[in-house]
Amino acid sequence: QIWRPITATFFFPVGPGTGFLYLVNLYFLYQYSSRLETGAFDGRPADYMFMLLFNWICIVITGLAMDMQLLMIPLIMSVLYVWAQLNRDMIVSFWFGTRFKACYLPWVILGFNYIIGGSVINELIGNLVGHLYFFLMFKYPMDLGGRNFLSTPQFLYRWLPNRRGGVSGFGVPPASMRRAAEDQQGGGRHNWGQGFRLGDQ
Repeated sequence: QIWRPITATFFFPVGPGTGFLYLVNLYFLYQYSSRLETGAFDGRPADYMFMLLFNWICIVITGLAMDMQLLMIPLIMSVLYVWAQLNRDMIVSFWFGTRFKACYLPWVILGFNYIIGGSVINELIGNLVGHLYFFLMFKYPMDLGGRNFLSTPQFLYRWLPNRRGGVSGFGVPPASMRRAAEDQQGGGRHNWGQGFRLGDQ
């Protein structure tokens, strides 16, 4: 039944006790997935797809080893963890107006889901998989000067070539277009010189 890893990723048992948890996780998926697409992965759909595939494969392997039946929450948490680490110093708001750095957000959500759902295994696995991707893709090669163990396969670049711009929110230009506009405004001006007042020699 080779379709099981795919159906286990998209299926979630919605009921009186899980409906709110399902809606909350759908909100997290939309919110932080779109932020990654328009932020760190702006104009790079192949790299974003590779992140999703890597996280999903790791979660499927872990699910087989631990006899997990549902994989949606770990995948969502892995995406959220990557965003939180790439924006670790950003101040985010959570329920009841609490504010803290983004690097703590995955662990706050882990505690929140424990309160409303009673389990943290799915969230913990998602955080660990997200940390594995972030460490191998960004932390180890860039900050620690180590070998780059992860790289996006070329066939993904052929299917999803890099583009200028990217997906944007409602009325907000993508980050790459904003940077290009700022460069044109700041660095593209002509230097007209100092100038002189009339009558000066």
